[in-house]
Amino acid sequence: MGVYTHSEGNWLTRRGTFLILLIAFHVLLLWALKSGFAVKFVQSITQPIKAEIIQEVKPDEPPPPPPEVKMELPPVQVPPVLVDIQIPFDPPPTALTTTVTDKPVPPPPPAPPPRPATPGTPAKVTFAPDTQDYYPSQSRTLEEEGQIRVRICVGTNGRVSEATVATPSQFERLNEAAVKLAKQYRFKPATEGGKPVDQCVVLPVKFSLEK
Repeated sequence: MGVYTHSEGNWLTRRGTFLILLIAFHVLLLWALKSGFAVKFVQSITQPIKAEIIQEVKPDEPPPPPPEVKMELPPVQVPPVLVDIQIPFDPPPTALTTTVTDKPVPPPPPAPPPRPATPGTPAKVTFAPDTQDYYPSQSRTLEEEGQIRVRICVGTNGRVSEATVATPSQFERLNEAAVKLAKQYRFKPATEGGKPVDQCVVLPVKFSLEK
């Protein structure tokens, strides 16, 4: 008579236990994830990584070279050249000694009388042009009249070397005509000591319409 073992029932029991444990593991895992317990557990197991920043040590730079100092040389002073010039020195004249004699010294001759000064003569007009020949035609039309005093410088040849208006009239055309007229004068030159000299005189020049 053989022995019968009920092996199928044991297998179902093990399988049920495994399923229960598997379900319980998943439920526990979900609860740990939801409550953050798993994160705390992982953090407690793993140590935090410390990162340290190491600064690179730079080698010491050499100090800068000292600034270049420009040496200014003092100006060279050339000593003046002394030239010894010897000037001959004449001794002062010795005083003349006079001998006293019994003879009287005659007085010096009298000075000659001064020559009488030759009086000078002024310049004299030898030719005077006609004012009507130099009367401006426009002044005639406008009936402009006036008297102008002209300063005339006479040379040694008796001719006018310079003529300028000394006292003008109110009409510029008549002033210019008076200067032109004055340059046509002729004179006998003035004299001093019997010799002709330059002289300046003032002459009136009158422009008036003939009526």
